[in-house]
Amino acid sequence: MESRIDRIKKQLHSASYKLTPQREATVRVLLEHEEDHLSAEDVYLLVKEKAPEIGLATVYRTLELLTELKVVDKINFGDGVSRYDLRKEGAAHFHHHLVCIECGAVDEIQEDLLGDVEKIVERDWNFKIKDHRLTFHGICWRCHKKTDEENKTKNEEEK
Repeated sequence: MESRIDRIKKQLHSASYKLTPQREATVRVLLEHEEDHLSAEDVYLLVKEKAPEIGLATVYRTLELLTELKVVDKINFGDGVSRYDLRKEGAAHFHHHLVCIECGAVDEIQEDLLGDVEKIVERDWNFKIKDHRLTFHGICWRCHKKTDEENKTKNEEEK
């Protein structure tokens, strides 16, 4: 984690910003919860546990700065809540998401599935792509498994 914080600190410095204690607390929370898709309020509540003096406005400003510097990506899964996701180091593009419409789970796809699509768009529409986002909405494997188990139990009871 410390090496990642050092790299983020260098990113901030190269853009003429400092890694203040408030920013560092926010970055640490994001790193500790890298697999989660935290809202600003979620981040704030977790930061408050580490540094009670930090206010919500500071967390919002920090998240916006980190978004601007492409340290984090700001995402919305259609529920009206912005969430923040650390950008994977060395990733040329934002990763893709699978959002379950049953339970709300969010899974990630790290592979860039749109390389060929980007080439077609750039060629046919003369459009220089800088990034892309892809979110699939459907039913996750956990809900499928639960439904299959419920159906199996139901079928056994009917016999």
